[in-house]
Amino acid sequence: MISFGVKPKVKKWKVNADEAAELAFKDFVLTKDHPCMMAQTVVDQNHLDLHTYDEFPSRRTAKEIYKDLQNYIENYDFESNEFYTFMAVFKDQDSFSETQFETALWKQLEFLHDIDNEDWDPEVSDNPEDKNFSFSIAGKAFYMVGMHPNSSRKARQSPYPAIAFNLHWQFEKLREMGAFNTVRDKIRERDIELQGNINPMLEDFGENSEARQYSGRKVEEEWKCPFHRKK
Repeated sequence: MISFGVKPKVKKWKVNADEAAELAFKDFVLTKDHPCMMAQTVVDQNHLDLHTYDEFPSRRTAKEIYKDLQNYIENYDFESNEFYTFMAVFKDQDSFSETQFETALWKQLEFLHDIDNEDWDPEVSDNPEDKNFSFSIAGKAFYMVGMHPNSSRKARQSPYPAIAFNLHWQFEKLREMGAFNTVRDKIRERDIELQGNINPMLEDFGENSEARQYSGRKVEEEWKCPFHRKK
């Protein structure tokens, strides 16, 4: 995908972020046949706003993430066609199984919601059972991509446990540009080449709740999201 327009003011890299984590994620996305072309573009153009945190999940980390996300949102140029991704990396955490990571991810999102005083993004549902659900932080909807070394999907076998925060607006922007279907189909084709099969959890927004996709685990048909909005 070709990006154009005025560059947002978002910092390309956090000044004091752990250099090893930055290099590891660059290598993971750019040299490991990662199927997501958008992720490759973001990393290749230094449009990844990466931050490292000590504890996962924790309330203290939630406060740190929230502050960094506010800065990310405030400086994002929503008039531009360039995409920037916010990534939280938990570098010092022990290895997780898929179910352990899923539990930690939703607990961390719950902690973020607990301190969030902004209204839920009106463009999406706040009910994780709703097909139009998307997680909202600081008034903006995000599609979460959980990653960790023990994921069953190669595309999510990141060097450290991490959560990528992708603005829901970016997917709507792709549709506006007429590029969404092309990008989606190419990513799925590349995922099959990498894994041998398509990710069984992948669905377009509005087909089923995207909450089922966040952790990367193949959840059961009867799976219920552990998160529920408290306000």
